[in-house]
Amino acid sequence: MKTFTPRRRFLCTTLAAGTAAALALPALASSRRSMPAMTEGPFYPPRAWRERWDDWDADLSRVQRGGQVLTARGEALGIEASVADTNGRIIDNAEVEIWQCDATATYHHPNVKQTPGQFDPGFQGFGAARSAADGTVRFRTIKPVPYPGRTPHIHLLLRHASFGKLVTQLFVAGDPGNEGDFLWRRVRDDLRSTLTMQLQAAPADSGLRWQARHTLVVPA
Repeated sequence: MKTFTPRRRFLCTTLAAGTAAALALPALASSRRSMPAMTEGPFYPPRAWRERWDDWDADLSRVQRGGQVLTARGEALGIEASVADTNGRIIDNAEVEIWQCDATATYHHPNVKQTPGQFDPGFQGFGAARSAADGTVRFRTIKPVPYPGRTPHIHLLLRHASFGKLVTQLFVAGDPGNEGDFLWRRVRDDLRSTLTMQLQAAPADSGLRWQARHTLVVPA
């Protein structure tokens, strides 16, 4: 598994400080059902491509390239999650990755042409973190936007020796595009809550527009 650089550790600490005051720790999911698995899709950025840069931390809303720091377009979203299995056991040191399209509905991927004006260079596109001793993991990103043919969503990949690998997606509760999304419709009704983030307005001094907390339930 990839080792965090000092900058990544600093950013993760900053993210924790910025969201902990606003959000209580996520409660374990009462259903104890695992998030259903989904495909990685065509836009999971390959590791060899990501390793051309070192800025793949938990803050997708800022990009450091060539000595410059660029800020993403869109509505900033802070996600605080807790990784736990279906038996309620907290999973620490789980590798958690997220990726999503930017505010222009463009994925950052080597097979996607990044035409100036048609993609956001200030959005990182992909981020990684590890769950802490209490199972928590935090990301700063943007509120997902619709992608052609898809409802707003965030791709999610988790790895740990206890359960192996789980790839799935997170959806926004109440989004009108959900019912028309072909992947959402395939999810059983009793499992949809495991994939659904409840967005709330963030405090004015947080630097965020939205915040969400969610339990990432994995197989035991």
